[in-house]
Parts: sequence; C-alpha cells; structure tokens
Amino acid sequence: MSATTRFPAPFMTGPWGRVAKAAMSRPTPCGSFAGSRHVQGQMASHYYTLGIVPSSPMVHHAARNQSAVPRGGLVLRAQRGGNPQVADRVVSSLPYLIPLFDGLRYGKFIFVQYPAVQYVLAPLQPLISLYFGFPFASLVVFFGVYAGIINNQSFSRFVRLNALQAVLLSVILILPGLLESVFLQSPPRGTALQIYIQLSNAIWLFTSVCVAYGIGASLAGRVAQLPFVSSAAEAQVR
Repeated sequence: MSATTRFPAPFMTGPWGRVAKAAMSRPTPCGSFAGSRHVQGQMASHYYTLGIVPSSPMVHHAARNQSAVPRGGLVLRAQRGGNPQVADRVVSSLPYLIPLFDGLRYGKFIFVQYPAVQYVLAPLQPLISLYFGFPFASLVVFFGVYAGIINNQSFSRFVRLNALQAVLLSVILILPGLLESVFLQSPPRGTALQIYIQLSNAIWLFTSVCVAYGIGASLAGRVAQLPFVSSAAEAQVR
C-alpha cells in the first residue's frame, strides 16, 4: 500500500475523517470386548514360552489391559475428536474477516495517528474495496456465510462453530453504530470528542484482538473462546 492509499468510505472520508485528522494532530470408547479370551489365550502361550506362569497376577493384569482396547475403537475416536483437516482450518478462519471489515470504521482515529497500521491491512485492501464498493455486499456476505456455512451440515461442527462466532461478533458491532447515529447528530468537540476517540479506539482494539485470536485458533485447529459470543455459538451449533 502506498503512502497515499486510503481505506474506502465510510470510515476515512467525510466530516468524520476531518474530525479524526484534526483530533489526532493533538497529542466413549467404541467397539466390543469380544475376543478377549482369545487374546488372553494367545498371551498365555507366549508367557509359557518365556517361563512365566499364566495364573500369576502379572499375566492377568496384562491380559485385562490388552482386552480393554477394543478393535477399531482408537480409529473411531480419532475420526470424531481428531484434529481438523487443513481445509477446515482455512475455511473456518475466513469468516472472521467479516467483523474485521465491519470494525474498520472504529479504527479511523488509529489509522490517522498510526499510519503504519494500514500497511498491516494492505494485503486485504482488494477485499476491503469489494466489501465496501458494492451495494449490499456486506449483507450478501453475511447471509451467505450464515446459510452456506453455519446452516450447512456438510461442514464440520468446527467450521460452523467458528463461522457463527464470527457472525455474532459482527452483529455486536452494530450496536455502537446505532448509538452513534442516535446520540451523535454532529461531530463532537472538546471533551466529548476525546471520549468518542477513546471509545472508538477501544472498540477497534477489541475487534482486532478477537479477530486475530479467532483466525489464529482456527488455523491451529482450535475453537477460540471469544467473550460475549462463544457461549451463544456453542449452544446453537450441534
């Protein structure tokens, strides 16, 4: 991204952009146990060869441990509770871009004060332009993820759970915008401006940390425990 690159509206243009620049210029085991006697019999024959009496406690303890692992049980547990596939990890991390894009408007003051932050987001600039450049693009993406991933049983629970967490996080970001449109009819000044700047920065930092944590956990094959959304997502995704 060049030094003149700017993020698209609405977070760096219009009166709010001028306000930002002016303000910032200031300082179950599976399977069965059938065949356990056969296993014990095979082990007993080996113990005779080694000179160990089959009736000894050591032999019975080893036989119990051997028969306690059912055939196929470990494979089935690995399929159910194993690590997610690489494709699932990548797909589950992508929905977290939605709250990241929706939260950009709250980072307008940070972008002015710390222009280097824009370089971190530079690889996403084409996606950001598409997301904000087409009418209802954000709405289409939102419902596309909800209908195409969250309600699609062909995806694993791991993917659907992460997608729902990302969508819920994006929904939470609607509330500050509604409050802003109701109580801030004109750009604030003085103390009100400083409070507004601090709140916007806090929302952006919260969003960026949650997104980074969610993407990192997804790529690592884990489900991020995000505040406000994880419990609701766990209850809805089965």
